[in-house]
Amino acid sequence: QVQLVESGGGLVQAGGSLRLSCAASGRSASTLYMAWFRQAPGQEREFVARISRSDSFATYADSIKGRFTISRDNAKNTVFLQMNSLKPEDTATYYCAAGSQPLYYTLASTYDYWGQGTQVTVSS
Repeated sequence: QVQLVESGGGLVQAGGSLRLSCAASGRSASTLYMAWFRQAPGQEREFVARISRSDSFATYADSIKGRFTISRDNAKNTVFLQMNSLKPEDTATYYCAAGSQPLYYTLASTYDYWGQGTQVTVSS
């Protein structure tokens, strides 16, 4: 079993930055693929970014490519999402996810473990 706890959300003006953290416990995060998803009110959960287990290969959604960076510190069992040049349309609850499947990584159903979410609000 893996527990994921997100932090770092908040209110920021458009153009600003936030850094989200996801702390994993119960199992070494280095054995898992880690990802970030987001969900705005009335919308489906949307893939944001994923990072591989050991070589830190990252994949991003087109909507955030070039603005967000996912990274991990396996020694601290923590994954980060650095979000720059934030836009009002980035407003959502951001969720950390973890799983062992290498394929279909944009699908929420691929992941076995989820955090409780952290709210990000970008004002215009």
